[in-house]
Amino acid sequence: MNFTPIDEIPKIREVLRNTFRKGVTRPLAWRKHQLLQLARLTQENADAFANALAADLGRPRLEAFLGEVGPVFERALACAEKLEDWAKPTQVEVPVWQKSWNPTVYKRSKGTVLIISPWNYPMILSLQPLYGAISAGCCAVIKVSEIAPNYGELLARLLPRYLDPSAYRVVLGGIPEVTRLLELQWDHIFYTGNGRVARIIAAAAAKHLTPLTLELGGKSPVIVDGTFDIALAAKRMLWGKITNAGQICVAPDFVLVLREKQEELAAALKVAHDSFYPEGALNSMSRIISDTHHKRLRGLLERTQGKIIFGGRTDEKRGFEPTIVKDVSEGDSLLEEEIFGPILPLVPVDSVEDAIEFISSRDNPLVLYAFTEDEKTKDALIERTTSGNLVFNDVFQQLSVNELPFGGVGESGYGRQVLRYSYDNFVYDRACLDIPRSAESDLAVRYPPYTDDKLSFFTSPPLNTKIPKSVNGTGH
Repeated sequence: MNFTPIDEIPKIREVLRNTFRKGVTRPLAWRKHQLLQLARLTQENADAFANALAADLGRPRLEAFLGEVGPVFERALACAEKLEDWAKPTQVEVPVWQKSWNPTVYKRSKGTVLIISPWNYPMILSLQPLYGAISAGCCAVIKVSEIAPNYGELLARLLPRYLDPSAYRVVLGGIPEVTRLLELQWDHIFYTGNGRVARIIAAAAAKHLTPLTLELGGKSPVIVDGTFDIALAAKRMLWGKITNAGQICVAPDFVLVLREKQEELAAALKVAHDSFYPEGALNSMSRIISDTHHKRLRGLLERTQGKIIFGGRTDEKRGFEPTIVKDVSEGDSLLEEEIFGPILPLVPVDSVEDAIEFISSRDNPLVLYAFTEDEKTKDALIERTTSGNLVFNDVFQQLSVNELPFGGVGESGYGRQVLRYSYDNFVYDRACLDIPRSAESDLAVRYPPYTDDKLSFFTSPPLNTKIPKSVNGTGH
């Protein structure tokens, strides 16, 4: 990968800022064209993107189209179709005496933005924020991960062939290049990655009072209470764990299973594994991205106090078998950090209540999964847990519903994305009033001299309006 010269980075930003100032990105027709060009970029180079993802991650072709190529294409088209509706001004409801003021909310572009994307799903996690920025009328720099060099080089080569290079640019590089980017002022930063780096980015953004979207991860738990079909639950959660070899922020990280159901679940996971990979998994799955991450995963497995049920084999090509570990308890190596690999710990608990307490005592996850048909359990999880998303009886499907917001809370990030929510990151609500001369009769009471009658006009509502009765929600 040929890195972008560091001294070119401020120049790139200045080109984009000038484009924004000139109003090039303002017309909706221009934005729609760029969105359709993004769809063409995806469609006409689908094979090249799939090949780059295979070279970087060993990703199976089906996973490349399911999780990256297909969604980017579909959502770019959807943005172009829906843009006019998203961008139209909104008239707000006001008291009768203010109606003549024409109170309106306009969606306005924030300006020139920075998108910092990771290596694990490099295509959708760079181009999904981009279609939001394009829809919003922003200019954008995309800093792609140097750990996925084939994708980065491909995008850097193709993007200027399809999108306006005075508005959208790719920066290639590592820590020095992203450090230089963060020294500059941006109108919004969209970062996808981990909490450690997010803190660095947030600190850099704070120097310029730059707003952020942080799409992070964490340990997304699964609860299994035994009321849902165990075999189907095992099949679905294992698929979530083997997709991209578990290197995805919404992968099931660990399973809180009722103690009496642990053995049944373990057996069902083995059956599901054997049906997925009758010839073995090592040559059929995505690779672990680097030797460093491969070593980290092996270290977690070596230190666990749980019992490995199956899996655990690796190879010199950074392959790593799906690995199930049972009887994992608090303090185990597999519960220390986000696993981000194909290892699934089973943590036995005595009750759903214990599972809720376990989850509530830890950082808020990006997503909480639960396999249950018990409505009381569902209600308890809705009311008493905190997570970015909550999904019952499957995994990953929150990513397939375009109309739902996706994002974290607390340690798992903040801000939302997908279609309208991606657009919303890069616009702000601009309130506008147009107060006519005819409104002067309603406004005269504000002017000096301040008489008793004028004072009474302002004091009467707060001092004389009766407050409705209320009941303490706790019942006390």
